Amino acid sequence: MTNIHPQARTTPKVRAEIQKATGTQREIAAQFNVTVATVRKWRSRDPDAVQDRSHRPNRLSTTLSPAQEAIVIELRRTLLLPLDDLLVVTREFIHAGASRAAL
Repeated sequence: MTNIHPQARTTPKVRAEIQKATGTQREIAAQFNVTVATVRKWRSRDPDAVQDRSHRPNRLSTTLSPAQEAIVIELRRTLLLPLDDLLVVTREFIHAGASRAAL
């Protein structure tokens, strides 16, 4: 089952109907009560792809190498520092470009 957010103007069924509909983009938009841009978007997609695309990144970037990550994990266990203090230590001694999220 697909979760559709409450403000969604289209469902997978409506999207499939938009792809199959004949007429101008403006006529189809009026018929389904959506914008012309929405019609254009769903008509340009593959007919099998009527589900929303994921908003998650394809690749999660991390600034720490596995070895650096292991060091930071051990520091967290032994020093029991608050996260912001651990970030300062990590930036000072391990990786200057480390982000708070990387910890």
